[in-house]
This record gives sequence, structure tokens and C-alpha cells, in this order.
Amino acid sequence: MRRLLQSLLLKLTGLGLLRITLFSDTYLRYVKPGLRPVLIASGVVLLLLGVAAAFSRPGKGGHAHDDHEGHAHDEGHVHDGHEGQDGGHEGHDGHDHSGTPKIAWLLALPALSLLLFAPPALGAYTAARSGAEPVAVQKKGFGPLPATSPLPLTLTDFTKRVQQDRSRAIQGRTVRLTGFVTPDASGDGWYLTRIIFSCCAADSQTVKIHVYGSGSAEPPAADTWLAVTGTWHPAGTLGTTSAPAALDARLTTPIAQPINAFTDDLPITPG
Repeated sequence: MRRLLQSLLLKLTGLGLLRITLFSDTYLRYVKPGLRPVLIASGVVLLLLGVAAAFSRPGKGGHAHDDHEGHAHDEGHVHDGHEGQDGGHEGHDGHDHSGTPKIAWLLALPALSLLLFAPPALGAYTAARSGAEPVAVQKKGFGPLPATSPLPLTLTDFTKRVQQDRSRAIQGRTVRLTGFVTPDASGDGWYLTRIIFSCCAADSQTVKIHVYGSGSAEPPAADTWLAVTGTWHPAGTLGTTSAPAALDARLTTPIAQPINAFTDDLPITPG
């Protein structure tokens, strides 16, 4: 029974990994694109191990070998009163004649989830419970901004321009940012958000831009992907960390979620 469970779990996990990597882009919800070959190789290995485990047979001398070791262990002890009884009890415990615990079948649930339905991707629920990570310091300085209007920027670049660019080149510029909506618990605007994977979902970082105004009385629904056009929301001292990464929105346009949503790239958006 134990060998059957092991084989089943290995095969289910292997098939689940192959399903989300070979036949869909679902794996991008959990890891960066560069890890796809590793996941495929892992799925193949697990599947082969599961097949091998199903056809493997326990060695005929398995119990005899254990018994021999148990007797040798007992002979190495002085059989004296309770000590002898304890030694015998330990020797008996060395043999597990029970079946597989029923709770072990719960291990099949994660494997089945990969095979039958994919767990949801990180989104507004996660972003609302994690603070925005400070962006890295721009050590090489900032070049001139293109004359394009609206100017497409990533959330990271916008934050750097607002808080680190002493030339204040972002002031008065109309920019276009893209991300998904995270509600503001205070009710004062909402956040345009990106969750960025360094390697996988476990080490994700969140970048948020506070958005004021959206062209409607109600804020957009959580997890809605939008292209937002607007200007920097004046507060603090531009070019320093006292300036908030915030935007006064003039136009919001729904967009399709990018295939690889956990980056801070510039997807193609309406002009």
C-alpha cells in the first residue's frame, strides 16, 4: 500500500508540473520564465520515478536482513531486567507492519491541484497585505526623458523619477502607467500595483503607485488591469524620498492582463 501511494504521488506531481509548463502558461503565476526548463525536467523525472516505483518489488530478504540486524543489536546489549525488555521492545519497533496512515493521502491534494485546477495567482489580496518595497537607488544618474506624451513608464521608473531624480524632469509630464488595481483601505484613491518575481512567488516584491481620481465616482474593481494616464500628484519635495509615488489620473483604460504579469515591463497599451 505504501509503495502504491508513493508511486501515485510521484506520478500526479510529475503530470501536474508538465501540465502547467508544456500545455499552458500557468507556471508563470509561480516562477519566472527562465525556470520553465527546470520545471519540465523535474516533471519528467518525477513521472519516471513514479512509474519505476509502481513496478518495483521489495527485496525478498528485506525482513530477514532487518531481523538479523535486530538480533545482532540485541546481542550487543546486556539482557538484564528491564533493560533487556526495553531492548526487545526497540527491536520490535524497528519493524513497521502497519499500513500507510490515511492522513498521508492528503499529500495528493497539492498534486491534484496542479493537475486539475491551478491555484490563483498573486493579486490585490496579497498586495494589500504587503507594503510597497523601496525601489533600488539609481546610481548612474538619470538621462533625459523622451518627448513622447503620454510618456510610458514602468511603476519602478516612475517611482525613481519622483523620489530620486534631482532634475525634476517628471514634473508636469503626462505619463502612462500599467498595472492592476489594489483598493486603498482608507478610501482615499486606490493603488496601481505590480508584483515582481525575483525568482518565484515566495520572493515577490510589490510596487505601488497611489492613484487619485479615476474619471468615475467609484474606484475600479480590485485586480482590474488598467492603463492609467496622468501627472505626478504634487506633495513633498520632488526628487527626494519625501515625494510620494502618486498620480493624479486623467484617464483609465482597461487592458488585458499580460501573459507574464509578474514583471514591471511595459506592455503594449492603447495610446
